[in-house]
Amino acid sequence: MPSFPPGALDGIRVIDLTQVLAGPFCTQILADHGAEVLKVEPLRGDETRRLGPYRADDELRAISGYYQSVNRNKKSIALDLKTPEGRQVLLDLIDGADAVVENSRGGVMERLDLSYELLSSRNPKLVYAAIRGFGDPRSGESPYAAWPAFDIVGQAMGGMMGITGPDADTPIKVGPGVGDLIPGLFAVIGIVMALMNARQLGAGQFVDVSMVDCVLATSERIVNQYSYTGRVPCPEGNRHPLLCPYGVVRAADGWLTLSAPTDAFWRKLLTLIARHDLVDDARYSANEARLARQDEVYAVVEDFTRTKTKAELTELFGGVIPFGPIYDVSDIFTDPHFRIRDMLVDVDQPGSATPVTVAGVPIKMSLTPGRVRHRAPLLGEHTREILGTAGYAGAAADRLFHNNIVK
Repeated sequence: MPSFPPGALDGIRVIDLTQVLAGPFCTQILADHGAEVLKVEPLRGDETRRLGPYRADDELRAISGYYQSVNRNKKSIALDLKTPEGRQVLLDLIDGADAVVENSRGGVMERLDLSYELLSSRNPKLVYAAIRGFGDPRSGESPYAAWPAFDIVGQAMGGMMGITGPDADTPIKVGPGVGDLIPGLFAVIGIVMALMNARQLGAGQFVDVSMVDCVLATSERIVNQYSYTGRVPCPEGNRHPLLCPYGVVRAADGWLTLSAPTDAFWRKLLTLIARHDLVDDARYSANEARLARQDEVYAVVEDFTRTKTKAELTELFGGVIPFGPIYDVSDIFTDPHFRIRDMLVDVDQPGSATPVTVAGVPIKMSLTPGRVRHRAPLLGEHTREILGTAGYAGAAADRLFHNNIVK
């Protein structure tokens, strides 16, 4: 086996009590960068194991594409936390952990007698992160604290859908589950900061991440636009409310994005599309003037781009102005950038004769690189190993293994 340097989080142990997307995405990032992530699943497993997709030849159907995409580099143990012995195993694991992450609805952990207060009293250095739709009451009780929330709720109430859509009257959700993924990213940041503080001061803390809050934070321009101008931003299609041109235009065989809002880039674009007659035209010479004549500006650009293919425009615009063709996933799989950057990584797929591909690690670090070390785990695959981590051996380990291994 090749030798790799340790990741930046090598030596950190995380107990992962999360399911579906926001929490698993968070803990996968920690695992990618070297943390030992012990995923504690119910005996039926994470819900996403059953959501698909599956390979056509996969009769095992133990790891779906959804589950594989956000649970690599982790170890799995299956526990029934409603039983005294399952709860005790979890407590023993948490006693030796640096962090625990959960994304249950508020009150679930308290009902299991696994509250932050109890766990931190046992392990004062513990970092406890909770990802919820509207946050945890410990930081301020939202009137919606008890509401369940999925990705689309975060996008809707965090303001993102309010500025996304083809026209002012048609809000549309963003394609990826950013209402889950963005909170997952913020949770990683909070956990790492809390871990640094715990190492310095010897005290852990509660990390409270609200899905809606995180979406608002990344949609922040709506706040400054409303605060400064009193105007309520609305969907504006594929154009930008403050910059022009900055959007999507047609090519002969598809679509592309380009941005030339600065005077220098605008002049370069005019040269590329052979519209030298407009270089000194006062109607378009400044960004504000172009904003006032957006339809005219985009018409000028599209009069040229509609006559060229995406490949021809890539050759012409690439490296000269900010530009990119709009890819579907088949384009991504054939573009050498993504393999060169290790953003498409093959992993084993139990039940299938051939490997599958997962998205790679986007944070590149020179001394402590993250990497995809292994596929997502089978349900309970590491039960015996993790029981050893919790201090169970011999007959006790055998009994717990047989009680909690998925038949």
